[in-house]
Amino acid sequence: MKQVVQNYKSGELAVLDVPVPGCKPGGVLVRSLYSLISTGTELMKVSEAGMSMVGKARSRPDQVAKVMQSVATNGVPATYRKVMGKLDSYTPLGYSLCGVVEQVGAGIDGVKAGDLVACAGNEHALHAEVNWVPKNLCAPVPDGLAPRHAAFGTVGSIALQGVRRGESQLGDVALVIGLGLIGQLVVQLLTASGVRVVGVDPAPDRCELAERLGATACGDPSSPAVEAAVAELTEGHGVDQVYLAAGGGSNEPVELAARLCRDRGRVVDIGKCRLDLPWNAYYEKELDVRFSRSYGPGRYDPEYELEGRDYPIGYVRWTERRNLACFLDLVARGRVDVEPLISHIADFDDAVTTYERLKDGDLKAVAVLFRYPGQTGEAETAAPSVTVPAVTARRSPARAATAPVRVAFVGAGNYATSMLLPHLAQRDGVTLSTVVTTTALSAANAKRKFGFAEATTDLDAVLGDDSIDAVFVVTRHSSHAELTRKALLAGKAVFVEKPLALTEDELTGVLAAVEESGNDRLQVGFNRRFAPLLREARQRFGTRSGPANLRYLVNAGRLQHGSWYLRQGTEGSRFAGEGGHFIDTASWLLGADPDSVYAVATPGHEDLHAVLRYPDGSTATISYVTTGPAGFPKETLDLVADGRALRLDDFVRASVHDSRKRWVSSRLPKARDKGQNAELAAFVKAVRTGGPMPVPLESLVATTAATLAVRTGLASGAPVTLTRAR
Repeated sequence: MKQVVQNYKSGELAVLDVPVPGCKPGGVLVRSLYSLISTGTELMKVSEAGMSMVGKARSRPDQVAKVMQSVATNGVPATYRKVMGKLDSYTPLGYSLCGVVEQVGAGIDGVKAGDLVACAGNEHALHAEVNWVPKNLCAPVPDGLAPRHAAFGTVGSIALQGVRRGESQLGDVALVIGLGLIGQLVVQLLTASGVRVVGVDPAPDRCELAERLGATACGDPSSPAVEAAVAELTEGHGVDQVYLAAGGGSNEPVELAARLCRDRGRVVDIGKCRLDLPWNAYYEKELDVRFSRSYGPGRYDPEYELEGRDYPIGYVRWTERRNLACFLDLVARGRVDVEPLISHIADFDDAVTTYERLKDGDLKAVAVLFRYPGQTGEAETAAPSVTVPAVTARRSPARAATAPVRVAFVGAGNYATSMLLPHLAQRDGVTLSTVVTTTALSAANAKRKFGFAEATTDLDAVLGDDSIDAVFVVTRHSSHAELTRKALLAGKAVFVEKPLALTEDELTGVLAAVEESGNDRLQVGFNRRFAPLLREARQRFGTRSGPANLRYLVNAGRLQHGSWYLRQGTEGSRFAGEGGHFIDTASWLLGADPDSVYAVATPGHEDLHAVLRYPDGSTATISYVTTGPAGFPKETLDLVADGRALRLDDFVRASVHDSRKRWVSSRLPKARDKGQNAELAAFVKAVRTGGPMPVPLESLVATTAATLAVRTGLASGAPVTLTRAR
């Protein structure tokens, strides 16, 4: 693999061929997609390397002190050899990137190969094609966040930790000195917190950028406009906090901070600037001077960073990993916008030239990204695609169950106990054999309430029981694919609640189990196509000859705090879990599977819109919104084609219109039927008779692939082609 390195003695920059790091326990191997050049910290290091030995010594008096101590202890010759050996070695550059997990080390859970992660650390998140990163220095990237934006995670954490150290409050006024990369992020974070911000920088373009990103006023440090703005915003008292995000050898930033800060205000040092505090000015105002240590608590602690020992959240709320995850969430929700900060994206092979241009001033930039192989300009312009795997199993003859059908449930949560088990418990020809849960008490409760013959926590025993005909998988989303795969390999008919899979690899794994076992007896809980009211409306609408337009509005509402649906890192996005319902319904109404998906979302992806295109030119627009009023119907659907229109109002009322007549069917709200009972009846019948499953496996796979394509589309901003494997 290739890595950017520098010889600190000669100043030479190079892209070297080096071995791929091993995947050690306690971390993951990550292939880089984008890495961020810190135009402050890294360029300072690059510039220092080009200095003479005297210049290097003047720039790093701390290191000179260590050398003198070594001379006193070990003598001049030994110290000289040690120092020259260290200087004449290649050292790495970089500390902020986004990439894809290639391999997971021992002791790691919650992350798997193929996951998109943001990584931190000047020894781990390097400008290299592959890095080994400890678990506390990486965080999953939220669904839909572009990799080039997630690459800002580390510098974002530095800015975020600085803001935390300032302890700003709603309505405060803050001064940010230095509007480089960190300063621009500090401005946005403060603005998002309800703080009014004045910015200071000698570069007019950076002042203009900061004002566009939320600062109230910005100007040159010597400009009277800055002092006038502070006086106006604070009624002459001075700002509540000053954030020093500037570099260099001038003492002007700390002097300006003292002049413009209020009595007993706070001065937070985030960057690396000269700090000769004017004693009288700081003493008379009793200013609180604070330092912000890099990405947050855990930094420089080897037990945290290398050994993976986390700090209890009750004692340390914001560690460096939690800061990293928090910043990614803010960017994903549109609270922070990093796109305007990107001045240049360079191919990784051009790394040396890029550094030289930055050093010489030829390339003036706030933020520069390296783009790695596989993320080339040609690849970015190519249309993204998601493969719809082919169903290639040599299907074994279906076994008709002896009456009654014996059923096992894996999971007994709210949906299972409210929407599935009440129907099955009353159905003739069904025996509730065994319920499997991870906690003994929930299994006992389900056994008592619904009459299961057995309750257990042993899944393997259930899968090995030949008397059980069908297994229902009603667990959290992240476990669906693996449990389905195991049940298929055990020869069971499987009913799995949506989604079938959260990734393409999981979907491929399910189909591999079908192919290996010859068992394709699978149903996913897409119940809306079985709703009696919708089926009647479809029948009355009749066949069509031309393309159709379908609109499906889902007023999903907000989730309660603490809902496991919010755990996107492990359970996928909310749409990944629920979207299959609506895609399946649209495809059933249109009589085909989609061949492309285009998805857009509001900031933070709270409201999402997916446009599906079908082979005959039909389109379906699914609007999945969380910001609608609670009293508005949850689901409304309109289908228009050939001069006819079908409308469904929340499974309470349906109507079909044409040029001559209008059919309307009403249902009372208490009779709302979304098809669960009919779906279960169809599944049980298929298991009992050995007949075909209610929905063809090919359709289940196509719907799952289309749901996955929504995430791909949000990340790429382009239509996603659904390519059918041959």
